[in-house]
Amino acid sequence: MKVRLLTLAVLIAATLALWPGAAQARRSVPRGFIGMNADGPLLSPPVNLGAQLGTMVGAGVESIRAAFYWAVAQPFPNFDAVPVDQRSLYENVAGVPTNFAATDRIVRAAAARRLSVLPTILWAPSWDALGAVQFAAPPADPAPYAAYVAALAARYGPRGSFWAANPALPKLPIRDWQIWNEPSFTQFWDAQPFAAHYVELLRASRSALRQVDSGARVILAGFPGKSWIALRQVYAAGGRGLFDVVAVHPFTLFVGGVLKILQLDRGVMSRHGDGRLPLMVTETGWPSAAGKIRKGFTFGYEVSRRGQAARARQALVAFARHRRQLRIERVYWYTWLTRDRDRTYPFDWAGLETISGRRIGKKPALAAFRSTALRLEGCRRKTGVATSCR
Repeated sequence: MKVRLLTLAVLIAATLALWPGAAQARRSVPRGFIGMNADGPLLSPPVNLGAQLGTMVGAGVESIRAAFYWAVAQPFPNFDAVPVDQRSLYENVAGVPTNFAATDRIVRAAAARRLSVLPTILWAPSWDALGAVQFAAPPADPAPYAAYVAALAARYGPRGSFWAANPALPKLPIRDWQIWNEPSFTQFWDAQPFAAHYVELLRASRSALRQVDSGARVILAGFPGKSWIALRQVYAAGGRGLFDVVAVHPFTLFVGGVLKILQLDRGVMSRHGDGRLPLMVTETGWPSAAGKIRKGFTFGYEVSRRGQAARARQALVAFARHRRQLRIERVYWYTWLTRDRDRTYPFDWAGLETISGRRIGKKPALAAFRSTALRLEGCRRKTGVATSCR
């Protein structure tokens, strides 16, 4: 009889562990581990950013990564260059006209839902661009870019003026700053080879940032493709010691390939004495563009909608399982919302949601992402803010 009771108790315990409605599971990932890129149509009219961030929270997202466009915030080098009728839009930041409206909007909406923000700071304005290709030219002089990074830290960091001006918001100071995006690709940095000049940008940014917030961290630009090669080039150019976290964008067809890319990057880090530094996956995902893209424009990792859902489930589980071994600190899915219509650009099909006109539709990958993320966070469901769990 005792044996039967013990067996029954074991069966009940096992059932409760597998039935999320019966008992609260433990988190298997740290808070903030699961993030989402916030870009594209999400930040454009007619999308309600706050409502969409609320839906993200319900899907287990605890951090967002957003581009802070330097060229948008500081399009003019000084006030003499600003048209008279536009001068009221800018405030004086060390003599440079600066408009924080776009970044304030993102930080405000995220803070209201207790979502942390990882800014990626890119796009040189024409007055400090090395070359004529708009939005692809790197900064000619690293100093103005570094000054803008410092201005952002002064606004959104621990002693930030934004928090002082918005006391009703939960204070979530930004401490991590990603310096540029994918500089190894000409689409973002057309002056190749990139490494020597990018290391100069890292050095200037780190120095300026630490003067404002000594505890701030410099996040390396996310490297796509053969990221381990770009990372080797950064080390060869003297980059060691100028960043606190390595960021990677591992896009490939299979989840196993993603892990292999991270292992290769981790190997480069170890060989250069940075084996203990954390990794962030600041972009990863699979566009549901199989059969939708014209010949010659595919990337090789397009999948069906069903395949996208399967990859979302498999990848989140794999990241959680290998996070200690690979020292993965955070993962940002790419991406939340796309239009799913461009037949020459697979990433226009990468969203978990899709928008047509004003109508937003949910793709199968969203349900897969949500159920997996919540399970990893020990939740049955989330509502309201990123820290709530039921």
